Amino acid sequence: MKDDNDPGVDDSFENVLEEAARNLQRRTSPGHSIARMNEGSRELVPLQLEERRLIHREESVRRQSDAFREIRTRLLGIAGQQNFVTLVVAVSPRSGGSFVTRNLAAAFAFDEAKTSLLIDCNLRYPSQHRALSVDPAGGGLIDFLEQPSLGIEPVLYRTGIPRLRLIPAGKARENSGEYFSSYRMSTMLDSLRCRYPDRYLFLDGPAIKGSPDARILSDLADFVVVVAGYGRDTPAAISQAVTNFDPEKMAGVVFNHVP
Repeated sequence: MKDDNDPGVDDSFENVLEEAARNLQRRTSPGHSIARMNEGSRELVPLQLEERRLIHREESVRRQSDAFREIRTRLLGIAGQQNFVTLVVAVSPRSGGSFVTRNLAAAFAFDEAKTSLLIDCNLRYPSQHRALSVDPAGGGLIDFLEQPSLGIEPVLYRTGIPRLRLIPAGKARENSGEYFSSYRMSTMLDSLRCRYPDRYLFLDGPAIKGSPDARILSDLADFVVVVAGYGRDTPAAISQAVTNFDPEKMAGVVFNHVP
């Protein structure tokens, strides 16, 4: 199968994904998928999580944790029983979009019946690997899209949080839209979501202002969460940002105090 709009795509990419999915399915049943995602001795303790500006279950960050759990509850209420892909984008740079994406993914991972996959799609200014203290030695999203024969496993990184994995951005790229609109990107997301019914995907997208990538990424997502910087983004800017997306995909606007 070939997409005429994407001359670099051929049958080999789809075959690589299908074969990887079959191999993984042979190694583990759905009931074992969550058990395999425990961090063991590498699990981060609350102090380490706070240093990374991440929520946890202890009382010291209860208010913040409850806020992200509330967003989780809203998304699950909209989606029903089906797992989904959520795009999180800020209205403008430095409004805390990556912070919200990271902690929303962590909130889903709190549920022992669910797993989270955080994908850094901010190719110009990637930050998730640094925030989570992950060394992306095996590459990231762009490396996989450019050379899918390497397989997806090398770019799936442990985070120190049980049931939460990260795909970092990989190589820095200026023209990211061509990757996000490609057949390879959509096929990868479909494969990652369908492999486990308990997996929820979170795309950390670039700010809406000044980049078309957020709109392109929204075509790949089931839901869109817009992050507005409290005291930074005006009501007019927020309203304008929301118009970039399909109203049926808009899950809501999060006001964030922390950049």
